[in-house]
Amino acid sequence: MIHEVDETLLALITRDVVEGGPIEISFEAPTREWAAKRTKPTVNVYLYDIREDTSRREVFFEEVRDETGKVVARRQPPRFFRLTYLMTAWTQRPEDEHRLLSSLLSCFLRHDYLPPEMLVGSLRDVGRVVVSAVAMPVGQEKQISEVWSAMGGELKPSLDLSVIAPMDTGKTLPVGPPVTEQPRFVVARPDLQSDGKPAPTEQAGRSVRSPKVAGDPPAAVSAPSNGPWAADETVRAGRQNDPGRVMRVRQVPGRPG
Repeated sequence: MIHEVDETLLALITRDVVEGGPIEISFEAPTREWAAKRTKPTVNVYLYDIREDTSRREVFFEEVRDETGKVVARRQPPRFFRLTYLMTAWTQRPEDEHRLLSSLLSCFLRHDYLPPEMLVGSLRDVGRVVVSAVAMPVGQEKQISEVWSAMGGELKPSLDLSVIAPMDTGKTLPVGPPVTEQPRFVVARPDLQSDGKPAPTEQAGRSVRSPKVAGDPPAAVSAPSNGPWAADETVRAGRQNDPGRVMRVRQVPGRPG
């Protein structure tokens, strides 16, 4: 992912800043040794910090579907990482360096995110926006002077460029086959046996009480032994049958069950 951000930045700076001029673009550390070997006007884009942006972390897995729309897997969402670049201009005259820095600033102020048509590799395939921000305030935990001291170079005017890019974790979960059968419901009538014959009088005439459901008043329904019978049956479904989905099935008098 990091090298793909480099390629995108190279294409964007070449198009909007260099514009065909005799200016090189380098991603090397701007040390004294590097500066001594420089022979042309150069824009240096040095990556010096990589951190995960935990505020953008997502916890729910995404569904992966095939060409027919069926879910074939579930994958973990990408993680987002903040890449911080130190951008400097190197020429023979300070005024030329300032012009280059102004062009760099103008370029990234026009783009709150890297242009989608310039994204390459996984940055393009993941389908997420790659956010960019330039010259943002520097926190107390990060001082540019410390970066220059670590490289052994002299302090120069610079721009901080932050790019928040997604990276695929590669974690997926398999899924079971899709459900193709329709749900089936079986309702039993107390006045009929399993073979469809009338139940004995003492069984058909006894009181039938539905399971108690929260909010339902207690009720008992007596089934007459010689005529149509009507009652409510409550079917509970879920973990340990409570809590769960509650379905009420009503037996219509005079109609077969």
